[in-house]
Amino acid sequence: MPAHLTVWYNTCCPVCDAGIDWQRNKLLALVRAGTVEFRDINEQPDALAQFGASLDDIRRRLHATDEVGRLIVGADVAIALWRLTPGEGWLAALFGNRVALPVTRLVYDRFADLLFAWNKRSGRW
Repeated sequence: MPAHLTVWYNTCCPVCDAGIDWQRNKLLALVRAGTVEFRDINEQPDALAQFGASLDDIRRRLHATDEVGRLIVGADVAIALWRLTPGEGWLAALFGNRVALPVTRLVYDRFADLLFAWNKRSGRW
């Protein structure tokens, strides 16, 4: 049985919302089983305050909590989702290995920064 994962994302960002919707559909069996949850941070803006994560932090990067309550952020959330998604384990292995992970995180963070700035300029928050 896969570990429980709760993913917090931002529905106000059209790119984020579409990406999570696409991923949720691929994980439908796990979502229905309650193994993976997707939650809109705009509905519970203080949900991750105990971790020191602000609303803007979560709007900028994906955040998740695992089965023991640990916080996972950014590219590591995408890798965790790929590990759970049928047929996408190879993506987790390719981008989440010891050599590639620092580059994966850097690229993810730069893209997230650009996307956050675009959404902010567009008046989405």
